[in-house]
Amino acid sequence: MTQTADRPRIRLKPKANARGLRHGFPWVYANDIVTDRRTRKIPAGALAILEDDNRAALALVAVNPDSKIMCRVLDRDTTAQLDNTWFETRLSRALALRERLFDAPFYRLVHAEADGFPGLIIDRFGDSCVIQPNAAWAEVHLDTLTETLVKVAGVTTVLKNASGRTRGLEGLDDENLTLHGTAPDAPLPVPMNGATYMADLTGGQKTGLFYDQRPNHAFAARLVHPGAQVLDVFSHVGGFGLAMLAAGAGQALSVDGSAAALELAAKGAEASGLGDRFQIRQGDAFDVLTQLGDEGAAFDVVICDPPAFAPSKQALDAGLRAYERIARLAAPLVKPGGYLGLCSCSHAADLGRFRDASSRGIGRAGRQAQLIHTGFAGPDHPQLPQLAESGYLKAVFYRL
Repeated sequence: MTQTADRPRIRLKPKANARGLRHGFPWVYANDIVTDRRTRKIPAGALAILEDDNRAALALVAVNPDSKIMCRVLDRDTTAQLDNTWFETRLSRALALRERLFDAPFYRLVHAEADGFPGLIIDRFGDSCVIQPNAAWAEVHLDTLTETLVKVAGVTTVLKNASGRTRGLEGLDDENLTLHGTAPDAPLPVPMNGATYMADLTGGQKTGLFYDQRPNHAFAARLVHPGAQVLDVFSHVGGFGLAMLAAGAGQALSVDGSAAALELAAKGAEASGLGDRFQIRQGDAFDVLTQLGDEGAAFDVVICDPPAFAPSKQALDAGLRAYERIARLAAPLVKPGGYLGLCSCSHAADLGRFRDASSRGIGRAGRQAQLIHTGFAGPDHPQLPQLAESGYLKAVFYRL
């Protein structure tokens, strides 16, 4: 166990935002740190004591010299030890919130910085958990994390998902592993909003299912009337479409580029008893929206939930153009008096810019709109108030 006296010390430059760090900002960028040969040799994932430019200790941090986010704040107590007790305390606190919010154990159990685990994601699927250790420190402590997760949550299977852009930025591998128990050999059924979704924990996207849209699925379900025709674009494993069918919609068409995702969506519809009202269409979303427009198709509710078009500041302008184009293509498919829901998971595109791009696209399509609701990720995806990036998900709903 590393003792406090043995820990390296990292110092902020005089113009770095030490006040922000004292007030809860959890990241330190490489260009804010005094770096020398010793600092650059600190192993990725190692612990260090962060000091201000006057050498006053600020926090215990995890270091990764290979990342633009060179330090992530782990604890305000610089003597803290990342042992079983440290993990158990934080995991228990995260679990208590989810058990208060949800009747069944299907949720995001750990949401990175907001739960005190920088860069770490854990999604729970009943007796199974999928971990995404997207920061080097979490990879280093993976054994302790797994051991305490099994103890605190009582799960029998723990999987590591190593996909995603973030791990590459941290210099981490892309190897998926079974950390505890036995990986499921079939997709798992997940109940949400009256429907059943099928989560592929080993071969699906990210951890297998996106829990963050749960409250937005529920809002969309309120917009349907018996027999309503609905369109769900970028549907993944059924997303909005299954929730709206469960609420009484007459027919749902799910569109996605992934044949595997659409197969899971169809299985979810069957498991929900909704298979006879569920249709799929594989293809590029922009192309399918254009084709539906040419066909004269019309729907009571249209939802578009694309991947992050603006994953970084450098991609922001192109991303906003893509969001505008989606709105322009989708709006003509909505019946008069119908509803259009548009979503963004791009943290670089804040709510104002995303809303403006969406509204601009609707206007360019020649439609008039009322903005009736703005949605965000569910409470199992809490935001860290000091970190804007933790509030990545936005959903805007219009009546056209």
